[in-house]
Amino acid sequence: MPDIRSALREAAELLSATSDTARLDAELLMAHALGVSRTELLLRHLHSGPPASFTSILDRRLNHEPIAYILGTQPFYGLDLTVSPAVLIPRGDSETVIDAARAAREGRPPTRILDLGTGSGALLLAALSLWPEAQGIGLERSAPARAIATHNAAANGLAERAEIIAGDWTQRGWADGLGRFDLVLANPPYVEDDAALAPSVSAHEPAEALFAGPDGLADYRLLIPELPALLARSGTALFEIGAAQADAVTALAQGTGLAAKVHHDLAGRPRCVEMA
Repeated sequence: MPDIRSALREAAELLSATSDTARLDAELLMAHALGVSRTELLLRHLHSGPPASFTSILDRRLNHEPIAYILGTQPFYGLDLTVSPAVLIPRGDSETVIDAARAAREGRPPTRILDLGTGSGALLLAALSLWPEAQGIGLERSAPARAIATHNAAANGLAERAEIIAGDWTQRGWADGLGRFDLVLANPPYVEDDAALAPSVSAHEPAEALFAGPDGLADYRLLIPELPALLARSGTALFEIGAAQADAVTALAQGTGLAAKVHHDLAGRPRCVEMA
């Protein structure tokens, strides 16, 4: 019977056709099948026999299912978040939004934070972890996503400061009664309807969290005009954008009477627009 070391080698070879991180994927999947950490796998289990469940888990990844959905968790800004196909997987690029918020609110810690389309709760919970005196609201129209965000708030010790509520910005009056916020965050859908996406995204992640009309700007057109009524005096909004959308989103902000500033991610791509 092959040991785990050889099973990992074979799995990485198979995954190399569909993943840029084939060896890492194989190790994470094997650790998950064993119920141990990746570190423990590499230190203690390489000479053991692979568990029977590894084959079915590997098949899921070979069928382009994202690692995060198979493992059920995804790290984001120091938090460990539960994820499922009900929510978009938080990406490292989205941490640019939180870094930009930290810079924008330096010396002015927010006391009320709003996350529009909170999904897993990633942006809201990361912000609350930075500002321990703040209270936050996560607006989300999907009931399964709200359940995940609520779970993540509790699992990360933030339940008392994070309120996850139902809301749909495509409906008239969606912002009524929310009040004003020092910090408004959003990672809205911004993919063009006909965009070609990797199978791991198009076949597995929720379409309603991805697509936003022919030019990917439909949700910005609904959200940005509401910002003057949602922002407190000297409040700040930060919206994630697609790499080609900086000019269009900046124009929408300026047309609403807001000043706009573009922030770039670690790869140098436009990643979020700051509005105030």
